[in-house]
Formats: sequence, C-alpha cells, structure tokens
Amino acid sequence: MRPRSVGSWVTQQARNLAAVLEDERRAVKFLIRDRDTKFVGPFDEVMTSIGARVMNTPVRAPRANAFAERFVRPVRIECLDWLLVRNERHLERVLVEFVDHYNEAGPHRGIDLEVPAPYTSKALFDDTSRITRVDRLGGLIREYSIAA
Repeated sequence: MRPRSVGSWVTQQARNLAAVLEDERRAVKFLIRDRDTKFVGPFDEVMTSIGARVMNTPVRAPRANAFAERFVRPVRIECLDWLLVRNERHLERVLVEFVDHYNEAGPHRGIDLEVPAPYTSKALFDDTSRITRVDRLGGLIREYSIAA
C-alpha cells in the first residue's frame, strides 16, 4: 500500500469502529496513539466526532506506552503467534479467552507474581493429587488450580 492509501484505510477503520460503538451505545473517552504518519487528520476528526479526546504519545519517548506494551507482547508471544486466526469473530473470541486467563490466572511481575483477580482463598499445596489442570484455547494455555 502507498502511504496515502494506508491513511485512508486507517481512517475507514476508525469510521467502522465509530459505527460499532454507536450501535452498542458505548463511548470512548480517550485515544492514546503514537505519531505514526498513518494517523492522518481525518482519523483524528473521526475519533473526536464520537467524543474521544485524541492524545499523542510524547516525541522520542519509547516508554510512554509501557502499560499497553506489557499486555501486547504476552498476547502476541503466548497466544497469537501460535494460532491461525480465521476472521474477526474468531480473533475476538480468542482475545476474550486470553484476557480472562491474563487477569484470572496469569502471574504479573508488577504485583509480585500475583494475579490481578486472585482466587478468594489460597490453600497450601500439600497434596499434589488435588491439583487440576484446565486447558484454554485448545490446550495452548494451561491453568493449574487446587481441586476442591
């Protein structure tokens, strides 16, 4: 694609997103984006027309998007690099499943290898025969827990 057509394509994707958000009666307050040239003026206009405040990351600040990158890399390395995504609906189902795993069972370094939504009780691992395994995404992701 030529750079001009890339900008047009990205703007059309913003219009599509705006239509979906309107149909679902959902709102976007902020859109944080980098300064890539594919985000042309009409892209920002579409986003502001739905009430989003468009904010650019600072110039020469590679760590400005660190929170998003802490999610994007694991979802790519642990999940999407191992799957052949058939269509948008399939991608959405895969991402919903991965986000559930990420928030309910995946350890996070920022919180001492705990999970953001921890189990209500922690039992000691004194009997390994009580450990159960749950496969997610067809066995791509495995979660282990203590059986009741």
